[in-house]
Amino acid sequence: MNVPIKMIDISTTLLWLVLILFLVSAVYSVRDLNFDFGEPQMSLISDNQLLFSLRIGIVNKGFYNIGSFNVTTEISDIDGFVIAQGLTFIDTIKKGENMTAFHNATLDFDDLLQSDRNLLFNDTQLEAAVYASVRIADIIPIGATTNFSIPWGAPFYNFTVGEPTGADFNLTHFQVTIPISFENHAFFDINGNMQVQMYNSANSLTGSGQTAVQVSQHSRYNGSIDFYVLKLDMTRTGRLEVSLLTSLFEYGPLVVPYG
Repeated sequence: MNVPIKMIDISTTLLWLVLILFLVSAVYSVRDLNFDFGEPQMSLISDNQLLFSLRIGIVNKGFYNIGSFNVTTEISDIDGFVIAQGLTFIDTIKKGENMTAFHNATLDFDDLLQSDRNLLFNDTQLEAAVYASVRIADIIPIGATTNFSIPWGAPFYNFTVGEPTGADFNLTHFQVTIPISFENHAFFDINGNMQVQMYNSANSLTGSGQTAVQVSQHSRYNGSIDFYVLKLDMTRTGRLEVSLLTSLFEYGPLVVPYG
């Protein structure tokens, strides 16, 4: 049975019209697809883990369901070194649906310090590159990229070790005092100990001491470490080796010359 050529032309035309209408409506649906990225947040979730969290508001007012919603994040330090990655996947967002998703990425504090130990002492910014992609009607892929700057507050901002002072304790020993100060600009509290070892100009260990440190976020610390040194071992110049031992990380020794 032969099908008239005119019928084939009409069917083809109708097929193309339907396809064009579908594409136009799908593209138009993109206009009614809204993403609202909230302010990125950092929080402490365990002994050495930091959580980056990003709230994403999604409103699908289009004509079609959204499939394969995917958000990928890369967090980098100021030098562009990637220190954390995160992935969030939602299978389907139905048409007319209004929902909120939370996109998370975990940072290991030890890895962060290996990337840049200055993060302990200097305020800076971390960079988050966020890529989001969806499929309209499970067919048409749509993607978007945005970037966030995440303020980083140093836990030991303006860390200062003062000159050691010695006062007579008895005939053979001085009581040495090492003043230490800093500001905790971080979003977490500091709990732990600070240790100091003192070496004289002959590179001999003359004394050591430690003190407990509890500093709330956005607070200043002014304190000191006291210990005893033989008068015969005390010299005008030398060095101090300071170690920071907290529940979140350990750092040191930080070498500070004196005299």
